[in-house]
Amino acid sequence: MSLTKKVTKGFITAALGFSLIGGGTYAYFSDTEATNNTFAAGTLDLSVNPSTVVNVNNIKPGDEIKREFQLTNNGSLAISKVLLNTDYKVDDAKLNGKENTEDMAKHIKVTILYNQNNASTPVIETTLYDLKNQTPDLTQIDTLSGPKADGLAPGEKNKMIVLFEFKDNGQDQNQFQGDALQVEWKFNAEQASGSLNEG
Repeated sequence: MSLTKKVTKGFITAALGFSLIGGGTYAYFSDTEATNNTFAAGTLDLSVNPSTVVNVNNIKPGDEIKREFQLTNNGSLAISKVLLNTDYKVDDAKLNGKENTEDMAKHIKVTILYNQNNASTPVIETTLYDLKNQTPDLTQIDTLSGPKADGLAPGEKNKMIVLFEFKDNGQDQNQFQGDALQVEWKFNAEQASGSLNEG
C-alpha cells in the first residue's frame, strides 16, 4: 500500500472516530421561560333603589302617583339590558258584597320614563294588566332610527320615573272599593355579548 493511501486511510479513520465521539457529547444553547395566566370572571350586579317603588293607600279613580327609582350597575361587567318582569295579585275586599267582574289592574295605567341628562323618553305606556305579559328593556332609548338598548356600563346609574294612574273611566267603579293590588317587579340584568380581548 502506498504512503498516500495509508495517510488517506488514517485521516478517514480519525475523522470517523471524532464524529462518533462528537455525536455522543454534542451540546447546544437553550432557554426556557414560563408565564402565569389567570382567567377571572367578572361580576354582574344590578341594584334598584329604593327597593319599594310605590306603597300608597286610599287611591281613587283619577289619582296619579309619580315615583322615581334608580338602576345602578355595581358589577365589573357591562349590562346590555334590564328587563322588567311584572306580577300582581288582587286582594278583593268584597265590600260591596259582590265578586269583582273586572281585574283592577286593567284600570291602572303605568308609564315608565327613562331620564338621562334631563331628557325624559317614555320606555313604555300601558296598563298594569298588559304589563304583566311584557318584558320591556328599561335601558332602551329612542333614536332617529328607532328604539335601541342602551344598557349600563360598570358604575353607571340611570334614574327612572314611573307614573301610576287609576283611570277614571266615567262609569261605576265601586267594585274596586277597598281592593288592593300587590305588585312585584323583578329587574333582570343581562350581560353584554362576549368580545375578543387582544393585547
